[in-house]
Amino acid sequence: MLDNFTSDQLQSLLEHNLSVETWDWYKQKLTSIIENSSDRELYVAYSLCASKIDRASISYTGATEVNLKEYLEVQNADLLELSRINLLVKVLEGNASFFKDKVGKLMEIADSKELETFLKYLVFLPNASDYQYNAVEALRTNISTVFDAITLNNPYPSMYFNEQQWNQMYLKAAFMERDLGCILDVDKRANKELARIISDYAHERWAASRTIDPEIWRPVSSFLGDGLMEDMNHLFQSKNPLEQRAAALCCYNSNYELAAQALNKHPELKSQIESSRLTWDNFKN
Repeated sequence: MLDNFTSDQLQSLLEHNLSVETWDWYKQKLTSIIENSSDRELYVAYSLCASKIDRASISYTGATEVNLKEYLEVQNADLLELSRINLLVKVLEGNASFFKDKVGKLMEIADSKELETFLKYLVFLPNASDYQYNAVEALRTNISTVFDAITLNNPYPSMYFNEQQWNQMYLKAAFMERDLGCILDVDKRANKELARIISDYAHERWAASRTIDPEIWRPVSSFLGDGLMEDMNHLFQSKNPLEQRAAALCCYNSNYELAAQALNKHPELKSQIESSRLTWDNFKN
């Protein structure tokens, strides 16, 4: 995702969508901010975008790079968001040493809607790792839209979060009942500690007779030999078909012999997986 992204693509798309008058205003502001190295002008222009540019849908040109278009569409990007993130990208490209901290300050004082924009498009920023602290801080929120902005359909956590931060995000997403299927690179970021945390969390929920999203188990396949086969057997015995499917997928994707033996006791589920009728992407269908 976004492998071929360049900031010029972003700016070209913005120019295509703005009127000549608005685009001239925008360019003038951007040029002045960079030439004067002015944090004040940056903050004023960022604020003025809301009165100059509508939250209208983006019209894509035939020249729009496919991955960029797909990313903006999955994030439901609008013109105001596009104008603001492009502003930040360009000032950082123009003078990163000066504007790095100023952009960070903008994130800290942003309202929830503005913060959503920052988080969804952090990957566009030059040296995006500079804003890891802001991204991790966003995990503390109980505002679901802000949490979703950094967690769902966003490559930033996979690219820049360490193991502890990733695990914190994944478990909180489950606790807040977010769509775990929209977290990117779950298989890639699977780790032994997360598998243990998921098991402990599940046991707590089961002890309290509470449900748990079966998709939470996806990262545990490589760690079933670390005492998690009991959990898989529990899922296989569940009356919830989604839990049975989750157990089957975990066992199928594991190299653990006991997992293969457990799956063999459920030939219909095994057959569905082998024929790709059952995958993590469709197991809730």
